[in-house]
Amino acid sequence: MHVLVLGAGQLARMMSLAGAPLNIRISAFDVVSEKIVHPLTQEILGSGLDTAIEQADVITAEFEHIPHDILHHCEKSGKLLPGAQAIKTGGDRRLEKNILDKSGVKSAKYYVIKTRDDFDHAIRHVGIPMVLKTALGGYDGKGQWRLQTSSDADEIWPEIQNSIDSTENQAVVAEEFVPFDREVSLVGVRDKTGKIVIYSLSENIHTKGVLSLSTSIDDPELQKQAHSMFSAVANTLNYTGVLALEFFDVGGKLLVNEIAPRVHNSGHWTQQGAETCQFENHLRAVCGLPLGSTKLIRPTSMINILGEDTLPEAILETDGCHIHWYGKEKRPGRKMGHINVCAEDYTGLQQTLASLAKVLDEESFPAVHQFTEV
Repeated sequence: MHVLVLGAGQLARMMSLAGAPLNIRISAFDVVSEKIVHPLTQEILGSGLDTAIEQADVITAEFEHIPHDILHHCEKSGKLLPGAQAIKTGGDRRLEKNILDKSGVKSAKYYVIKTRDDFDHAIRHVGIPMVLKTALGGYDGKGQWRLQTSSDADEIWPEIQNSIDSTENQAVVAEEFVPFDREVSLVGVRDKTGKIVIYSLSENIHTKGVLSLSTSIDDPELQKQAHSMFSAVANTLNYTGVLALEFFDVGGKLLVNEIAPRVHNSGHWTQQGAETCQFENHLRAVCGLPLGSTKLIRPTSMINILGEDTLPEAILETDGCHIHWYGKEKRPGRKMGHINVCAEDYTGLQQTLASLAKVLDEESFPAVHQFTEV
């Protein structure tokens, strides 16, 4: 079986590693250069989308911001899973909100802004404070603003208008500010027959809008809510593959914040913490194979490595620590890799993270220090 991944980053890389034991061969299509590359070595294997499609049995994606002409061309082949509409939904907050409404799942109150009149109406409808996010593009905290008081509206509007005008079909989605207790996410998978399996919820800590730390959690009530909401969204999209939902936990009630139609950063802990990791299960789903167990086999945290290309050797000396480098060139703030940290119980996990806090720089790994201080 040959799977083509649209996108040639770390998620394609980890799909390749997960697919090898199943004899699933992965190639990646760089949507910028239009080269076909090996996900691990980045060796150029060919060029051109038509060639890439012809060589593949199945086509999938590692990110949602894929040019629509590429998506539609792949969909015409009948090989693209999930479909183009599902992928586009993750890249356009207007489509995302529409799907959430159709699915009947709860999310923050919102309003779509194209003009100054829309902005003024959003202030009245959504209320202040509010969060504003570009409908297209924007991730890891980029393309976002906060409006704290109505008196700041005139000051912030020119920047919002410039963003709208700078990109074709752009808009800004105003969302009610939600005073949440914590951020959690659920990674699950749906196969071609509609069968759904889900992983344990993750509790997430972000630093400057970027995910820093994800930890598997055991919360049966939240898990039940998240499962129901995941199923509603996945079924509405007629989805095949791994899908992630990000939530706000507000007093034990979940609100969906975002949808990610792909394997997800907050699910990287499944490589060491679950019976079958998210990357293998995504490949199983899109290739029509039976889904693997998502059972949590041990409490696990995932630490993002941001802008660093070396780590203290003490990490390798620590029981339960597993380093995953992405083979990238160092750049400030760039996701260079991650560390999965495992233990037999949550007390042991807390203790291991506390020991790592002693050797990891607080400025580069603030969430590890924050977690251990709780």
